[in-house]
Amino acid sequence: MAEQPSWIQRLLAVPNDNPWKTIGVAVVLCLVCSIVVSATAVGLRDLQEANKREEVRRNILEVSGLMRPGGDIDELFKQVEPRVVDLRTGSFSDAVDHASYIQRDAARDPEMSVALTPDQDIASIRRKAHYATVYLVKDSQDAVSTVILPVHGYGLWSTLYGYLAVKPDGREVIGLQFYEHAETPGLGGEVDNPRWRSQWPGKLLSDDDGKLRIEVVKGTAASGPEGVHQVDGLAGATLTSRGVNNLVRFWVDENGFGLFLNNLQQELADNG
Repeated sequence: MAEQPSWIQRLLAVPNDNPWKTIGVAVVLCLVCSIVVSATAVGLRDLQEANKREEVRRNILEVSGLMRPGGDIDELFKQVEPRVVDLRTGSFSDAVDHASYIQRDAARDPEMSVALTPDQDIASIRRKAHYATVYLVKDSQDAVSTVILPVHGYGLWSTLYGYLAVKPDGREVIGLQFYEHAETPGLGGEVDNPRWRSQWPGKLLSDDDGKLRIEVVKGTAASGPEGVHQVDGLAGATLTSRGVNNLVRFWVDENGFGLFLNNLQQELADNG
């Protein structure tokens, strides 16, 4: 008994001008392509996750000033200790694992976050996660020299995600760097410009009385004593500048990491 032709052979035997053959070939190609794409995505998942983790560590090293040209990220990151903070109490917490915790996802979960009132929500983030992962840089004596805070808030077109590095006193800025946003290139996108970022180190978040003073001003920062609390606004990007101003002020104030920074300062003072 002769072997029956397969469905592919039968399809190929149909005349090329037959519309059903065109549809059939298109369906087969779509199926093959979807299988290839899905297999590739699954196969590269581990590599993508590893690249994502390395990018996070690179940004943390850069904003803290630890990154060196040609430096080994694994070796440099040994100076950094990730810790989870409960933003409701300002204390370190073991309630979630920093290695698997994603603050962005937690902020969408009503059980893991809190809705902000309009008066509180100057950064336009709507909800704030209960927990956040901070990064402590230790010196050779194992003392904390830098505290790196994850910050985010809305600019003109997008939510900007980044890190703010401050000294243990919770007052002096070491650096500000964004790793994700969709602001306009050449305008709001200038938040990535090293020249603009270089204004942040040495700025003071608050005055001697503890009052929050940091501000991204319209135009140029003052040259007198007020200038220590001011950063130049981005030319032609008023709304992005305002967004950066608001997100920084939100996260270092009482609704963000303010309580944690106060607790850390007191803890470090008590330990000498």
